[in-house]
Amino acid sequence: MDSSPPDAKQTHAAPKRTILRRLLSHHEIATLLLLLHAPVDAHAKPEIPMLQEAGLVETIGSDVGAPRIRLTEHGNAILRGLGVR
Repeated sequence: MDSSPPDAKQTHAAPKRTILRRLLSHHEIATLLLLLHAPVDAHAKPEIPMLQEAGLVETIGSDVGAPRIRLTEHGNAILRGLGVR
């Protein structure tokens, strides 16, 4: 039987889930800033695959030319957190 008062018991909240599992490099942040203004060619920056894996950018189809990359809502949230938007 527990002898501690009910209000003395500690409750453990589940850890808050975040979209990033690591810090972004300065190159990745710069790429997000470029994408803020316009989609870029899918092969324009070497950081694109890591940003896609993190869910910060997405590929959009194009009728003309190569696929383009743009920010996702999570990518926009990162930039808002940095005070950019």
